[in-house]
Amino acid sequence: MSELPESSPPESPESIPQIFDAACRAFHAGQHDEALALCRTVLAAQPDHSDALHLVSVIELQRGNPAAAYEHLQRALSIREDVRYLQAMALAMQNLRRFDEAETVWRRIIALQPGLASAYCDLGLVLMRKPGARPEAAAMLRRAIELKPDFPEALCNLGGMLCDDGHTGEAEQILRRAVELRPDMAAGYCNLGLLLLRTGRYPESITTLRRALELDPDSPETLVNLGGVLREDWQLGEAEKVLRQVIALRPDMSNAHANLGNVFKSSSRLDEAIACYRRAVELAPSNFLAHSNLVFTMMFAYDDSEAIRHECAQFSVQHETPLLARPVPPYANDHSRTRRLRIGYVSPDFRYHCQSFFMIPLLSNHDHQNFEIFCYASVLKPDEMTTHLASFVDVWRDVHEFNDDMLAQQIRDDQIDVLVDLTMHMANGRPLLFARRPAPVQVAWLAYPGTTGSRAIGYRLTDPWLDPPAVPHADERYSERSIRLPDAFWCYSPLTHNLEVNALPALTNGYITFGCMNNPCKVTDQTLQLWARVLRALPTSRLILMAAPGEPRAMLQQRFAAHGIDPARVNFVPFQLHHDYLRTYLQMDMALDTVPYNGHTTSLDSFWMGVPVVTRMGWSAVSRGGLSLLANLHMLELAADNDDDYVKIAVQLANDLPRLSAMRAALRERMEHSPLMDGPRFARNIEHAYRWMWDDWCTRQEQQVHQVHQVHQVQQAQQATQETPH
Repeated sequence: MSELPESSPPESPESIPQIFDAACRAFHAGQHDEALALCRTVLAAQPDHSDALHLVSVIELQRGNPAAAYEHLQRALSIREDVRYLQAMALAMQNLRRFDEAETVWRRIIALQPGLASAYCDLGLVLMRKPGARPEAAAMLRRAIELKPDFPEALCNLGGMLCDDGHTGEAEQILRRAVELRPDMAAGYCNLGLLLLRTGRYPESITTLRRALELDPDSPETLVNLGGVLREDWQLGEAEKVLRQVIALRPDMSNAHANLGNVFKSSSRLDEAIACYRRAVELAPSNFLAHSNLVFTMMFAYDDSEAIRHECAQFSVQHETPLLARPVPPYANDHSRTRRLRIGYVSPDFRYHCQSFFMIPLLSNHDHQNFEIFCYASVLKPDEMTTHLASFVDVWRDVHEFNDDMLAQQIRDDQIDVLVDLTMHMANGRPLLFARRPAPVQVAWLAYPGTTGSRAIGYRLTDPWLDPPAVPHADERYSERSIRLPDAFWCYSPLTHNLEVNALPALTNGYITFGCMNNPCKVTDQTLQLWARVLRALPTSRLILMAAPGEPRAMLQQRFAAHGIDPARVNFVPFQLHHDYLRTYLQMDMALDTVPYNGHTTSLDSFWMGVPVVTRMGWSAVSRGGLSLLANLHMLELAADNDDDYVKIAVQLANDLPRLSAMRAALRERMEHSPLMDGPRFARNIEHAYRWMWDDWCTRQEQQVHQVHQVHQVQQAQQATQETPH
C-alpha cells in the first residue's frame, strides 16, 4: 500500500467536510498530490471517512497502483456498501487480473442499480475474457447500449468483439457510430482500422490506424495493427520499422513479435520469422495464431519432417489439451458399414481461391447415391465461385459467423461420418474445431501434404510419391495414419479452357526464359543458389518471378546480386487475376521449382500452359510435390534428388530446343489424359479411402464393445463365485 503524503495536525470535525470538498476540487483540477494530502488530513481526523478512502483509491488506480487502490477500497466497503466504491473495486480487480472476482462485483452492482449502463459495459469486458462467455458478453454490451444509446465506449467494445467473431458488417456500422460520437476516441479508430484490415481495405485501414495514433501515439495495440496492415499492403520496410517501435515500447508483447515474424516471412527471411514466432509463443503460450504460423513457416524453411512433427505435437499439447479433456458424447451416427455416408468439408476458401482448382473435380464427381456431401463454408466474401461450388453438394452451410463450439455442434447435429479439414495451419483455418471431435472420423487433406500434429485427426491423405510405402518408418513422421491414394494427392481443373499454349518463346527470343510463379516466401537461399547456378551456366537466359512492386522486388534483386546474378536478368510480374496470371506462362520456356517447399498449384498451372517444371525432391512430403506431379505425367526425368542433377537437367533441357518445344506441344494433352485431371477416377479413389476409414472406425467400435462385454462377463463370474455357499 502506497504511503499518503504527510498531513498537518488533525482538524476539528466541523472542518472535515470543507477539507474533503477541497480534496475533490484538487482532484478534478488534476492536482493529485494536493488531493492526496488533503485526504490524509481527513483520514487522520476521521479514519472511517469512506469517501476519502474511495477518492484515494481512484487516484491510485489512475497512477497505476491497483493493489494500493484495492486496500483502500476494502476499508471503504467495510464501512458501507456504495455503488461507486464497488465500481472502483471491480476496476482494481480487473487491473490485478482477478477477473472472476471482478465479475462477481459487477453483477452485484447491476443487482443494486440495474439501470447503470457503465456496469453492463464493464461486465461485458470481463466476460469477453472468460472461455465460453462471449455470447453473454455481447448481451451485456447490447444492454448497456439499450440503456444509453449514445455510449461510445460500449459501442467500441461491442464493435471490436463482433469484428473478432466475424460479424464484420454489423461491427463496421457500430464502430463508425462510436467514432462519430467520440471523434477523439483512439480505441474506436483502432478497432475500426483492424476491421478494415480484416476485410482487405488496406489503404483505408492505414489511414484509420494513423488517426488512432494521432490521438494515442504510443498505443501498442494500434502500432501492432498498423504493422500488420502495412505488411498486407507489401510495405515491408515500414511495417518492420513500426513493429520494432512496438517491441521497443513493449518487449513482452507477443503479437508484436508475431507480426514482425509475418513481415520476415513475406520477405523470405524465414529463420528470422521462425525466431520471432518462437519468441511470441514464449511470451504468450496461448498465442494460437503465432504458434500456427510457426508450424506453417517451418515447412517452407526446413526439409525436416521430424522437427516439423515435433512442433506440431507441441502445438497440440498447448492448444488442444483443454479441448481433448472434454468428454465426448456418444455419436448418434448409424454404425452400418455399407450405408450412405455423410462427408463434411470444412474451409474458409470455398471461393475464387487456388483450393477451388481441386475441389471442383472432386465435388462435381462425387457419388451422391452412396455419399451425402456437406460443405461448411467460413467464407467472409462469397463470390461466383462460392455459388458454383455450392451447386455440387447436397447441403451447403454458411458458417462464417459460427465460433468453433457452434460449428462443432452443427456438425454433430448433422451426424457427419467423415469430416475433412482442407486448410490446417493456413490462413483462417479452424484446426481447433477438430479438437472438439464433432465427427467420428476426421481427416486432413489438400492444404499441404504434411502433418497436423493433431491428436484429434486420425487420418491424412497422401500418395505413393509423397510418401513411398517402402521407406522404413516413413509414416512415423506423421501424427495421423497415412492413407495413400493410388495415383496422386491432387486432381486439378484449370478453371479456364480459353487460353491456348503458344510456341516456345526461345525460338523467337533467341534465349531461354525461366520462370517461377510460387509465393515469394518459398524463394529460400537454397532455391536462389540453385537458380543462380542455372543462370550462370546459361548467361543469356532470363527469369520471371511473381512479386509485389516496391520493396519485395528490391529485396529479391539484392539477393540475386549477392549470388552474382545481374538483377536486370530478372523480370517481375505482380499478383494478377487468374487469366492474366496464366498468360504469364506464355512468356516462359521452362519453370524452376522451389526447395524445400515445391510448387503445387503453380506447377500444375505451368504444365497446363505447356511449361515443364524442373524439380528438386527432398525428404518431407511438401518437398516431393513436384515428384508426385511428374510421376503422374510420366516425366520423372525432370525430377532431381540432388543439387547437381537439378542444375544439369535444367541446363541440358535449355540447350535442346527441339526437345523442349516438343514437350511444350504435348504437355496439355498429357495433363488431360493423366490422373491429375481425371475427376471421376480421383473421386472414386477418395471415396474408397473414406469408406475404408469408416469401416476401420466401425471395427474399432465393435472391438471396444466386445472388450466391455468380456469385462462384464468376468465381473459377473467373479460375483457368482463370491455368492456360492461353501
